[in-house]
Amino acid sequence: MRLFIYGTLLDPMTLARRSGDPGCPARRLAAQLHGWQRVALPPGRWPTLRRHRGSAVDGALVEVAAAAAHRLAAYEGDAYRLVPVVVATASGNTAAKAWIAPGGTRRPWKESPCFKHHQHNPACGKTRSTHPRC
Repeated sequence: MRLFIYGTLLDPMTLARRSGDPGCPARRLAAQLHGWQRVALPPGRWPTLRRHRGSAVDGALVEVAAAAAHRLAAYEGDAYRLVPVVVATASGNTAAKAWIAPGGTRRPWKESPCFKHHQHNPACGKTRSTHPRC
């Protein structure tokens, strides 16, 4: 399954741990979803997408096996649904699916300092639960 990821799963450690596939982060390709905006899902800790003309969401495209997709669906939870989308990559447009939860606010989602740290320091090796910054 081809997935567009745009929130917490952009963190390489989170993606590997939650998918059960340690090689999954290495298969990410930069992608952009046009016509959508990344917003906060109340109360604000998690992101979702909301249609917004003229906006675009930076994320990644990743191909996952059925077992990994099942594990990721459990991580996303019942609030999120897989929605077909078309994302832009360096190779052109491609069909994918994205987890989107209804009821997103109009407020842009802001990553936590811990999320930013792990996104930009994948070799840190610590999990969010054991990292002193988190």
